Amino acid sequence: MDFGVVLQTNPPAARTVQLAKLAEAHGFSHVWTFDSHLLWQEPYVIYSAILAETNRVTVGPFVTNPATRDWTVTASIFATLNEMYGNRTVCGIGRGDSAVRVTNGKPVTMSELRESIHVIRELANSRSVEYKGATLQFPWSRGSELEVWVAAYGPMALKLTGEVGDGFILQLADVDIAAWMIKTVKDAAAAAGRDPESIAFCVAAPMYIGDDVEHMREQCRWFGGMVGNHVADIVAKYGMHGDVPEALTNYIAGRTGYDYNSHGKSGNEHTDFVPDEIIDRFCILGTAEEHIAKLEQLKALGVTQFAGYLQHDNKEETMRVYGETVIPALSSHVTAKA
Repeated sequence: MDFGVVLQTNPPAARTVQLAKLAEAHGFSHVWTFDSHLLWQEPYVIYSAILAETNRVTVGPFVTNPATRDWTVTASIFATLNEMYGNRTVCGIGRGDSAVRVTNGKPVTMSELRESIHVIRELANSRSVEYKGATLQFPWSRGSELEVWVAAYGPMALKLTGEVGDGFILQLADVDIAAWMIKTVKDAAAAAGRDPESIAFCVAAPMYIGDDVEHMREQCRWFGGMVGNHVADIVAKYGMHGDVPEALTNYIAGRTGYDYNSHGKSGNEHTDFVPDEIIDRFCILGTAEEHIAKLEQLKALGVTQFAGYLQHDNKEETMRVYGETVIPALSSHVTAKA
């Protein structure tokens, strides 16, 4: 199992770079960041600085979207970073959440997501692609390599992930829900004639090393609110008792509003509806032994990477314990790219 960290690009950018360097020093293989250009600083600029000051970590957005960024520009950024620093990038992509909603936009359709994945991947892998009636290729790009990992929750998005994704990003660490979603992706891959085991499976959730349960919960309650935004869309489409596990849908009944200016921040005032049980199920909190136990369960399901959100007050200590205890317990080696 590989390990990543998920950072917000809050100013100063030097702090994000510092945390990325610390993550590499502690054995993490990936450094991911949020991608909402209005809420936080521009991640692609910061990736260049991270790559310049590290030797091994792979960087990428968690996650970008096809609505706010031109697909060909996105591909060009990755191909350029790969030429400058070696193939050390990965593209996490979804239909669009905070970056889209703060401008009163809407997530893209499944068809648009599917097409964007194809266009970005072909161009960023130094290949030609048909796009808007033209054959496009970067004449300057040689040997660039980029995997596109898809963030998904609902049945249609999970099916699409299995059909076209190089990886699957699941933003919660509930073992039961992860089992259902991973199976759904693998079944879709098999039905499409793909090898399900060729897909990377990344579970992402807040990771907090500590022993004060109430404090850890309050620091990570924001995550239940963030996941609730996606779940609300799914419930609106499928209902409370559709194909999606009720463990994922029941808790949003008390959800009344959400302020994206507090997105991904501890102390978010719009997450009172998130019960403690959801925090415990969705996040990984507690001692190193407790983290290892839950990660072992996820690994047994086929999870190939755990990416820990660090939007709390114990970033450095959590990474230190992971580097000294958790990562060695779950991986005999850490690779630079999944």
